Amino acid sequence: MIILGIETSCDETSVAILDEAHGLLAHLIHSQVTVHAPYGGVVPELASRDHIRKLLPLVRQALAQASLQSGDIDGVAYTAGPGLIGALLVGATFGTTLAAAWRCPAIPVHHMEAHLLAPLLEPASPCFPFVALLVSGGHTLLVEVLGIGRYRVLGETLDDAAGEAFDKTAKMLGLPYPGGPQLARLAGCGRSDRFAFPRPMLRRPELDFSFSGLKTAVVQQARDLAPAGVLAEADRADLASSFQEAVVDVLVARSQRALDVTGMRRLVVAGGVGANNRLRQRLHDELTARGREVYYPRHEFCTDNGAMVALAGCRRFPGRPTSDHAITARARWGLEELSPP
Repeated sequence: MIILGIETSCDETSVAILDEAHGLLAHLIHSQVTVHAPYGGVVPELASRDHIRKLLPLVRQALAQASLQSGDIDGVAYTAGPGLIGALLVGATFGTTLAAAWRCPAIPVHHMEAHLLAPLLEPASPCFPFVALLVSGGHTLLVEVLGIGRYRVLGETLDDAAGEAFDKTAKMLGLPYPGGPQLARLAGCGRSDRFAFPRPMLRRPELDFSFSGLKTAVVQQARDLAPAGVLAEADRADLASSFQEAVVDVLVARSQRALDVTGMRRLVVAGGVGANNRLRQRLHDELTARGREVYYPRHEFCTDNGAMVALAGCRRFPGRPTSDHAITARARWGLEELSPP
């Protein structure tokens, strides 16, 4: 099977073509950073409009890159949710229309399922079952994964997601958009032990997360250091490093506990925060020390991308032609609502 994948859940427009037998044939990502940078965050209406402008050129470019024609495509997978509803509707309408025109199935894909399957794109990919740590700007989840569509959420954030906390803290420190990666780079220049920030909920037995209190602690410390609002560069670096270490401590400890609770030995890390090098280093060191395994997608597949959508679509391919081209888009959509294909 050859599947075209379309991702438009937020501020990246991405198209990929995946051949079940030969792997990824094309993968293109258009970032909207320059569109949203003046506003310091994603503007949903601008995101939707930019997806409209970029999708058709990206599909044409992907087909040319893969040396394929439209008739070679066996199915069109698109992100149906969760995400920004306007952005989702652009991808869902476009993908469903392509599928109807090309007389092939349209496959709605759950965004978080695509993320947790992304490590399967790698040569050394995990076998089921495993625990997935999904960490991004909009989600922080621990999920027991027994197979495709067989998910049990073990814990989730009660307020800010980890990526959201990174972005908000970066903005408070005066870092340019997008803030999360900028904060991680700045943290590499600072001391992680200078400020004793809280590790929210770390001593509680459940597996949920909370990062709003940590973010507030950083804001208060910054005000104490610079009442006039102008932080010294060394202070900014130390704040960033201490904040990052607190988040990583929580994510690592919760992941270890989830493996203990489920009795599993494999952890999959996916989502934009999964590209954080400090998190990867700590998880590798601490899990391997206990005889456990940790898997990640490569960095380009941690953020939103069409390759993971194409893979999820391939795994959920209906297996027969269909005339049902209903458009599916859901801003909210729980993982546990999914069932096996």
